[in-house]
Amino acid sequence: MAEYDNEKSQEPTPHRREKAREEGQAARSQDLTSAIVLLSGVVALLMLGSGLLETLARYLQTQLGGEAWLSVDTGFLQHHWNTLMWELATTVLPIMAVPMAVAIVTMLGQVGVMFLPQKALPDWSHVNPLAGFGRMFSMASVMRLTFGLFKVAVVATVAGVTLFNRSDDILALAGLSAGQVGQVLLDLVLWTALKIGVALVVLALLDYFYQRWRFEQELRMSVQEVREELKEFQGDPHVAARRKQVQKQLAQQRLRSEVPRADVVVTNPTELAVALRYDSETMAAPVVVAKGAGILAARIRQLALEHGVPIVENKPLARLLFKEVDAGHPVPDQSYAAVAEVLAYVYQLKGKTIPGAMKRA
Repeated sequence: MAEYDNEKSQEPTPHRREKAREEGQAARSQDLTSAIVLLSGVVALLMLGSGLLETLARYLQTQLGGEAWLSVDTGFLQHHWNTLMWELATTVLPIMAVPMAVAIVTMLGQVGVMFLPQKALPDWSHVNPLAGFGRMFSMASVMRLTFGLFKVAVVATVAGVTLFNRSDDILALAGLSAGQVGQVLLDLVLWTALKIGVALVVLALLDYFYQRWRFEQELRMSVQEVREELKEFQGDPHVAARRKQVQKQLAQQRLRSEVPRADVVVTNPTELAVALRYDSETMAAPVVVAKGAGILAARIRQLALEHGVPIVENKPLARLLFKEVDAGHPVPDQSYAAVAEVLAYVYQLKGKTIPGAMKRA
């Protein structure tokens, strides 16, 4: 039995998940972020790289051709530097912004927004040699090494197949001009990188789902851990049971003291019971002195019969009073007329004089 209690067979509770998040624990894959950044960077170069090449070609043409600089001063160099930086910024920044934005979105998609100032403090356990050796030879390290070797094999295979399929273009480079060679090589590099990026994204998705599964397994709780958490939030079960017993005794005492003094008990007819009392000299409105459902309702009816308190069946009024009014509080204005009618009926049965306030209601 003790062995079963220590087995992590229970789903993690919301508190366990919240505590893990506060400690910075979340299912994440660094490979997924890196692969998507690589892929988005290659796509950005394919879509926006032509503008960068045109800017660089125009700059080289300007610097290597045209008139020579016969005089150079500080103002000329400053203007030249500002022009170069502006042209590079308008072409390079959009290309850089794409992978940066993708990296942020990917990380937020995996773990969301996490504010962990405690992570800025040094953790000396990370520099513990024994702990370091333990991490190096752990099952997680073996899995990372195996997966890393598999990624290298996949990248090499994708690159080899791509280059083999373009072998005719590569062999034809000898007969091309320098500009054509550069164009072919650039196209070959970008498309090879694109295919490698797609392969890495697929592998990274597999790694991410594995990390999520592993994270869920680590969060699972044993029966004993669930019990300890319940004790932490709800207290000891024995104490809670004792508290519930005391509350039940207090409720029974209230019924025994209040129901015999009530003027009428309104029922539903068996599920609910509400005891009402009205004193025109001390009360502005009738007061609910006791109410109950199920066993308590049966107890209220029993006490009413024992002490000669009239019982009146009125389902809508009983439901309204039970739902809207707590014990010890007056009835609401919208139900005052119905309560006054019931009390007037009870007073007539007892041969008592109806209070003036009840007559006006």
